[in-house]
Amino acid sequence: MVKKKMTVPKVRFGGVTVSDGKCKPQPMRLYLSTELLKLQKEQSDNYVRVPPVDSRERIVKVRRRKDTGLGISIKGGAEHKLPILISRIFPRQAADETGQLFVGDAIIKVNNELLTICPHDEALDILMNAGEVVTLCVKYYRAATPFLQRTGSNSLTHLEDMRIEEFTENVETKDNGKYVDVVTVPLMMAYVTRYIFGTDKLRPNAFEVRGLNGASTGIIHCNDSGILSKWMKYITDNVVGLIHLQMKLYNRNFPYTERIEYMGWVNEGIATNSLPWQKYKPRFLTIKGSDILLFDSPPLNVVDWLQCKLIFKVYQTMFRVLRDSEHRDERQHCFIIQTCGQDSRYLSVETRQELLRIEAAWHAAVYSCISKIGHKTFIVKWAGRQCGLVLDWNHGFILRDLDKKTVLWSYRFSQLKGSSDDGNCRLKLHFQEVDTKIIETKEMECASLQNILFCMHAFLTAKIASVDPAFLGFQLNL
Repeated sequence: MVKKKMTVPKVRFGGVTVSDGKCKPQPMRLYLSTELLKLQKEQSDNYVRVPPVDSRERIVKVRRRKDTGLGISIKGGAEHKLPILISRIFPRQAADETGQLFVGDAIIKVNNELLTICPHDEALDILMNAGEVVTLCVKYYRAATPFLQRTGSNSLTHLEDMRIEEFTENVETKDNGKYVDVVTVPLMMAYVTRYIFGTDKLRPNAFEVRGLNGASTGIIHCNDSGILSKWMKYITDNVVGLIHLQMKLYNRNFPYTERIEYMGWVNEGIATNSLPWQKYKPRFLTIKGSDILLFDSPPLNVVDWLQCKLIFKVYQTMFRVLRDSEHRDERQHCFIIQTCGQDSRYLSVETRQELLRIEAAWHAAVYSCISKIGHKTFIVKWAGRQCGLVLDWNHGFILRDLDKKTVLWSYRFSQLKGSSDDGNCRLKLHFQEVDTKIIETKEMECASLQNILFCMHAFLTAKIASVDPAFLGFQLNL
């Protein structure tokens, strides 16, 4: 018997800058565990070293640490018409422990590779990939002092900030003692977004996390899109993992027919009369049994579940993922939920993966609901007589004479080749005869046309899902 490997929870951290959207971003450390996201500040300042009197070239070997890198920050570069300069040395880290490097040192060579004509980013890349033991040729550059003291330079980069470090949760890193927590956001059902709140505008290389406890990280800025993508994935994966755990706990107390298939944040586009564009409001979407529920905040107890004001039945609702050309604005990953007698709801999520999760959960809920209820009957008028159109899970479409209790015609779901309607009350169903392959059209008048169309769609979706191997695999893994 093969034993499954246990997954050890990971702790990740790395440098970012954080702002409130108004003030200049401040450097902080982002610390991610399975259940918490923290913003931390460094307690100690730089050590002040007396720079060398002369300006001769010096050779210094630095042994890179796995947790904190070389422990320096750099400025300068060819684009600034300056050499690559050490602008900061972090206390008790690799460069600091050599005792031979100083703020103001120009890095001439890295492992004998010249940096004198390198742009800032290229030099950064060379330093990042220079190996475990890095040989630096440096020279003190006194003229750089004004440049290094200038605030707000965009060329400032923390070498250790470019990586996201990773450790198991039960291991303390060497420098944990020098950081203090500024903000702690619990990740259970946390709201993670790259958009400026309430709009369709993406923040460039930045995101925000809001917790159920009201805590917010503010705007977290990353050095580049690669680091941003990693942080978004790591944080979102942890949030989704915690939500799945909560779903399992809830489902222990619900009957199978009322099990939760999905829980997560979406954003609803809301049109306003005063503005030519729509605003976006966070909603917590839950698909539970045969119900779709939209909350303003996640349900945390039985009372919250009972007090939801927006509830729709999956078999009376149409779900459709929108093509890019159908998007109303710059929001991506959009879909609509359309319910009988109401305006359709325009919703979006942060990622393609989240949209696929909702779609799969929707199909699972429709399948579970339709296979449970078995059939639905609608009053229609056909050939001048009052009839009952039955959608039956096992037998397909059946038309019954309500007075004589007789079956007038029936077709399997697979025989339906198309349908059309006038948008009011007339419905045409086009069936293919099994033997002759002739298309037979059945026309009828319906008092509740939209209800029939949505319910037809639900039955057909459930039938397709029931024979789809990918869907069946999804069901087995639930």
